[in-house]
Amino acid sequence: QIRCFVASRHQGGISGRSLQRNLSAIRSFYYYLLKLGKVKKNPAEGVVTPKTPRKLPTLLDTDQTVQLLEIKQQNGLAIRDRAMLELIYSSGLRLAELVSTNMNDVDFSDRLLTVIGKGKKMRNIPIGKYAIKAIKNWLKIRHYMVNENEVALFISQRGKRISPRSVQERLKKWAIKQGLPSHVHPHMLRHSFASHMLE
Repeated sequence: QIRCFVASRHQGGISGRSLQRNLSAIRSFYYYLLKLGKVKKNPAEGVVTPKTPRKLPTLLDTDQTVQLLEIKQQNGLAIRDRAMLELIYSSGLRLAELVSTNMNDVDFSDRLLTVIGKGKKMRNIPIGKYAIKAIKNWLKIRHYMVNENEVALFISQRGKRISPRSVQERLKKWAIKQGLPSHVHPHMLRHSFASHMLE
């Protein structure tokens, strides 16, 4: 009966997440009845709900990506921001990987970046030529802004390692300035990199 209930609700267009809540309520009710001794088993145990399909992430198409990355301004923050965005897109970096990148993680001769990703796993990933150029432009002026002994590749106006929040805010600012939707975020650039690579 419970399986028929779940099946009929699913056929009626109810999402997997809602069905999971329904089934959880039924299980809880039967646990209560078990405690009272009104039933001998919980019939909702072992009943599985249909999985909720995962939504595909929103992407920027190649034209939108080019539009975003064509930052013409030549002040320090604009040069830094272009280098950050080029690197995220070029190498498919996670936000945490970008902000934790240090100066000695970039190998310009082999065009490789060493990152420590999820699970503390180290990997070497290629850097595209536009990102290499943008990083070199940033390094020409980084020493004017950096605090002594700071090893981070990307720094804030205060000369310290840039925070994930600051990167998100800067990307949002540039997206609006470049005529793109305001909800552009770093993970969108990472997914766009993967999609464009497959194309």
